[in-house]
Amino acid sequence: MVLLAIAVYARYIGHTRGFWRWLYIVTALMSLYLNCFVLVVQSFQKIPALKALAPTQTEPPFAVAQLVVLIAFVILTILSLIRFRPNR
Repeated sequence: MVLLAIAVYARYIGHTRGFWRWLYIVTALMSLYLNCFVLVVQSFQKIPALKALAPTQTEPPFAVAQLVVLIAFVILTILSLIRFRPNR
């Protein structure tokens, strides 16, 4: 909740200028990452095929799925920081 509050403040009060621009990107994507993290956890709990692969969520398939999501969001954040720059 705090991440989204910072992102909203950076977007609407800071108008994504200067420091607020990268803060908005990072906090918005961190918030989305946490939602996707929970999605993976709940998917492994509720989908029978995934639950069979990792019943206790300590097995390698669960760790690999979480690692793939983390790497995807790190790349997405870096690309967003590069592309969402102020006009010059």
